Amino acid sequence: MALFRLNFAADPKAWIRGKSVYLRHAETEDFVPWARLRAESREFLTPWEPIWPADDLTRSSFRRRLKRHREEIARDESYPFLIFRQSDRVLLGGLTLGQVRRGVAQTATLGYWMGMPYANQGYMSDAVRAVLNHAFGVMGLRRVEAACLVHNAASRRLLERIGFQREGLARAYLQINGRWQDHVLYAILDSDVPSALGNRRF
Repeated sequence: MALFRLNFAADPKAWIRGKSVYLRHAETEDFVPWARLRAESREFLTPWEPIWPADDLTRSSFRRRLKRHREEIARDESYPFLIFRQSDRVLLGGLTLGQVRRGVAQTATLGYWMGMPYANQGYMSDAVRAVLNHAFGVMGLRRVEAACLVHNAASRRLLERIGFQREGLARAYLQINGRWQDHVLYAILDSDVPSALGNRRF
C-alpha cells in the first residue's frame, strides 16, 4: 500500500520540510520550471546522469514521467520528489527514494540532482536531511543507501557530512553519461542517527 495519497503534491500539510527547502511530488504545472531548470543545467548534470532521451524535456515525456511516478508510489516502490526553496517556492532540483525493499530489508536507495544555479549552497544537504527524517519516521525504513561516482567529490562530501558510511566499491555499477562506471557505495541506518533528537533527528 502506498504511504502517500496521490494528491500528496497538492497538500502543503503533507510536504516534507527542511530548514530552507520543502519537497513534494511533481504536478503537471511543474513542467515549465522543471524543463527550464533541466535545460539550463544540462551541461552541469551530464557527467553525473544517464544519457537523456531525445524527447526528455518535452511536455509529453513529462506527462509519462508523472504517470510512472504515480504508479511507483501506488506500489510503494519509489518516491520521487521535487525540491523547492521555502522563501520563494523556486524549483531547485529533485530527489528520489527509490528501489524500496520491504519485508526483512526495509531499505531504499537515495538519488538526487541539483540545478546548476543552486548548487553548493547547502540546499541539497537540507533536502537529504529532511527526507531521511521522513524515511526513518513515516516510511519506517531501517536503511538508506546511496552510490556516487568515484570522482564525484562534492556528492561524496555531502553524504559523509550528513552521516552516511562508506561500505565499498561497486565496479561498473551504473551506466552514466554513456559509460559503465565504478561507484562508491554508502549507507546510513536509523540507528546511526542520535535518538536524543527525537523525530527531528538532523
